[in-house]
Amino acid sequence: MRHLWSFLTGLVVAPITWVLITLGQDGSGRTVDRWVEIGTYSTPNLIEPAVYLGVAGILLGLLGTLRISPLGPLTAGLLLVTPYVGMFIAPFTVIDKIPKDWKVLGDPLPLHRPVQNGTLFLIGLLLLMATFSVQRWRSGPAAPATGAELTPADGTPPENAFTLSDWPPSGARNEQETAPLTLGYPDPNTDPLPRRTGTESPWTAPPRYGAGPTSETTENR
Repeated sequence: MRHLWSFLTGLVVAPITWVLITLGQDGSGRTVDRWVEIGTYSTPNLIEPAVYLGVAGILLGLLGTLRISPLGPLTAGLLLVTPYVGMFIAPFTVIDKIPKDWKVLGDPLPLHRPVQNGTLFLIGLLLLMATFSVQRWRSGPAAPATGAELTPADGTPPENAFTLSDWPPSGARNEQETAPLTLGYPDPNTDPLPRRTGTESPWTAPPRYGAGPTSETTENR
């Protein structure tokens, strides 16, 4: 369906572009010739032909750059190139077939001007070259693969695609993010030091191995 719409777009854009280029070139040429004739100029007189040429350029740019289908620029390019190519075969026949008495909003429409000066041939070749873009022939981005598609049919384990950007694992990252921040103080509910029993300090001298009777020990103290 996209090829059909692109083909129809090329059929419409080609004649519209021909008319717009004719109005822009004829208006610009007559305006500049008038300036030279009277020896002065008024730049607002170029606004109308510039608008015609600008709209034609936008249409051609969209047709030549949008990655929808190559049939659009291919069709428009062939239609615009054909009149100039016919000049090599039967120039007078081609000129006679081009309408000469048409007008648009009271302005004359000399459609033969872009054909004779080669403007249509140049634009047609640009559109034809746009059809050689490989991405134009692609239907669209491929759908993401599901879990079933990632498992090979022969039962072999899938290839490990682990990269450094996957480290640390998501589970470890979540634990680090949810761990509470502390200042390193001990828990007040626990006893870091042994409790004193009786009246004796826990920091008394260590026991002496092979000590004498209790009386000697008392006298030494």
